[in-house]
Amino acid sequence: MRFPRPRSLAGQLFAMQAVLVAVVVAGCAAFAYVTDRAEAEETARRQATATATAVARSPSVVAAARSDNPTAALQPYADALTGEHGVTFVVVMAPDGTRWTHPDTDRIGGTYLGHIDAAQRGGTLTETYEGTLGRSVRTVTPVWDRDRVVALVSAGITVDRISAQLRRQVTALLGFAGAALALGAVGTYVVNARLRRHTHGMNATELSRVHAYHEAALHAVREGLLMLDGQRRIALVNDGARDLLGLPEDAVGAPVAGLGLPPSLTGALLAAEPREDEIHLTADRVLVVSTRPVVGGERRGTVVTLRDRTELQELSGELDSERGFTQALRAQAHEAANRLHTVVSLIELGRVEEAVEFATAELELAQTLTDRVVDAVGEPVLAALLLGKSAQAGERGVELVLADDSRIDDGVLPPGLAARDLVTILGNLIDNAVEAAQGSAGARVTVTLVATGGALLLRVADTGPGVPPGEEDAVFARGWSTHGPGRGIGLPLVRQAAHRAGGRVELRTGPEGGAEFTVRLPLPDAPRGTGPAEGREAAGAGRAGGPTAGAERAGAGSGGTAADRAGAGVGSSGAAPDPACAGSGGTAADPACAGSGGAPADRAGTVPDRRAACAGPDGTGPGRVPSPAADGGAARTEPGGEVPG
Repeated sequence: MRFPRPRSLAGQLFAMQAVLVAVVVAGCAAFAYVTDRAEAEETARRQATATATAVARSPSVVAAARSDNPTAALQPYADALTGEHGVTFVVVMAPDGTRWTHPDTDRIGGTYLGHIDAAQRGGTLTETYEGTLGRSVRTVTPVWDRDRVVALVSAGITVDRISAQLRRQVTALLGFAGAALALGAVGTYVVNARLRRHTHGMNATELSRVHAYHEAALHAVREGLLMLDGQRRIALVNDGARDLLGLPEDAVGAPVAGLGLPPSLTGALLAAEPREDEIHLTADRVLVVSTRPVVGGERRGTVVTLRDRTELQELSGELDSERGFTQALRAQAHEAANRLHTVVSLIELGRVEEAVEFATAELELAQTLTDRVVDAVGEPVLAALLLGKSAQAGERGVELVLADDSRIDDGVLPPGLAARDLVTILGNLIDNAVEAAQGSAGARVTVTLVATGGALLLRVADTGPGVPPGEEDAVFARGWSTHGPGRGIGLPLVRQAAHRAGGRVELRTGPEGGAEFTVRLPLPDAPRGTGPAEGREAAGAGRAGGPTAGAERAGAGSGGTAADRAGAGVGSSGAAPDPACAGSGGTAADPACAGSGGAPADRAGTVPDRRAACAGPDGTGPGRVPSPAADGGAARTEPGGEVPG
């Protein structure tokens, strides 16, 4: 059996309002009828009393009462009063009740029907009584002559006449009530038609269910949802948006301009045109903002969606750094293969001394920066970042220089500064500086890292064109960039990370004319970790260690496997399969080819009088090359790779 669908909420309200209007109008009409009837009877009483009293006080009536034929004088007078004063009858009678006048002349001389006792005693009586003309409201009062009652006067209005007057009033009242009912019905219909449009014809149950779904969906989603009305005030906000924007509990109804949001985000929320996946920064978050106007004949407001991209942005920055490291390692591996082929070719040509000199000179260049970074920077994250960025800068023709006064020991980072924030700050500053310096004469980026005065100072200066005058504050705004749209997020992230750690970012023109960014981060009173000596304990392991020391210490050379330094000493050639030619910083058991990493090796390229196994072009070391000191002459290469002693 199919049950009919419940009426819509608008239909139910219309029926209820129509019944209510009808009941109210009917009640008002009934009340008005009863009130008017009582008022009509009271008016008749007053009118009858006034007429009877006026007649009784008339001198002509007193004179007629003393005459022999009162009827002749009083009947015309009574008829005249009946027409003028609106009463139905005026009866003048003797004190015993014998009529002298009556509207029906046949009734003259008869006895008055009604109570006259009170009037005979000098009083006035008003009553409703059934007389010869029907039921009437009448008043009986005495006529005095020198303290003696000489006649009685009765004036009255019949109930039929009162009812006739009341019927005319009721007819007008019913007409008014009908008009009021019709007007109320029309107004109710118009209001409910509008309500039906707003409720989409749904009944109360459906509206309740939709509201429950709305509340559940609104507060269940993690993304922020914000609804602004036409005056740019908050009309709706869910828990996600309240958390992402840091809004108070009473934010609903507040204007967007007064929320204290960053200017760029406020501008996006107030903009008339829609925005799609724009990145905006708050004090501690990176938000993806989309706005879309709600229109329906006129602009009704704006729907704003907010997505938290803070962690994704940080991970993206780390991924970019890792990608940069990978590209740098790939480039270094390519260059190392070229150098290795050159060394092998020189050896095959019998130019051993030139091969050793070439190899040690190239290794010296790579080892110098590694040693400098490891000596000055004890924090593994900073050391690894600097080495990776140095390789990237070199590929782009920019020299990355670590200032001589740089010194950061292990364990001095602020406790509130996460490693990813440190990568965000220094990595973005170096990337921007390299990009700015690229193509300039003597392209160089100078990095200063020093912990002094209770603060960690990170300074990056470049030789680029610098920041245009007057743009010092604008560079930290989202979207500001000299390289076209889609850029300009790095520096806002730097400032956000610095503020999160309680620090600040400064910008000025550097000594070489480029931009110089300085980040100051507060340090705790007592630095964590070991002292400077322990922080630098393994810094020079690649230069002074024994045969196995290079593999145990951070920064063990450019080819070591030191894991405890997070890749701070990563070189260009990887681990050597044959330890005799492990390269700089390898685990060379035989120092003959140890270069700058083995203990007894000479930086000039000379080696002791002993044989050294050196890898061939394929990296497996098929040939054995004798030392020139042992041979007394140039090495000779035999077919098959064997060089006789």
